[in-house]
Amino acid sequence: MEKLKGKKALITGSSSGIGAAVALAFAAEGADVVINYPDDSQFENANAILKQVSETGQKAYAIKSDVAIEADADRLVEESLSNLGGIDILVNNAGIAHAGAVEEIPVDMWDRVIAVHLRSMFLVTRRVIPYMYSQNYGKIINTASQLAYKGAPGFSHYTAAKGAILSFTRSIALEAGEREVCVNAVAPGATMTPILDDVPEDLLEAIRQSIPRKRLAEIDDIVPTYVFLASDEASHFRGQCLSPNGGDVFL
Repeated sequence: MEKLKGKKALITGSSSGIGAAVALAFAAEGADVVINYPDDSQFENANAILKQVSETGQKAYAIKSDVAIEADADRLVEESLSNLGGIDILVNNAGIAHAGAVEEIPVDMWDRVIAVHLRSMFLVTRRVIPYMYSQNYGKIINTASQLAYKGAPGFSHYTAAKGAILSFTRSIALEAGEREVCVNAVAPGATMTPILDDVPEDLLEAIRQSIPRKRLAEIDDIVPTYVFLASDEASHFRGQCLSPNGGDVFL
């Protein structure tokens, strides 16, 4: 249970869902963590995760930041470096979901989905990676989705963002080159988290039926992939995407 002993991790979008579970799992493996939440509506959730992490004996900090906004993303990285004393692991996990046929999606919703998933990843990574280069060590894990590979009706904005995340991951892995900075992605299958709260039940049922296991993932099905990629066991993984998806997509 010490795969991440002494490491310092920043996880965006970590007040609930997969991000929160990743923060708890990293702490259980010996890492200090920054829990990021976007606004006051997530304050209580963030502080509940903060308390749970603190109970493991690891240091934890909760920082409010809308990572799709440049100034917020910059401040999050600065405060994380100051509080943690460094960043060894970055998990770009912030995300939202919204369902609608392409002709029904408002432009501002399209822009917001792309910004929260993709723009935030660029904004945070561009500030963290120079630090990782300077110490010649780092793990960057980007949250994609199995839908990046197969698409999904009603989620053109979401799947477009997730597809771009895969390309972003591969390009940054190539930029890192020989440095000991590993850049990879996780593409979870459909998972029972609050991000699905606004997805109509008929769409969720269609997703269930498309999965060989005929069920959506639980968070515990997903988190071990993040722990692996954050650990030194994954030091030869570069630009890869691991997809715990129950057989929904074969990569």
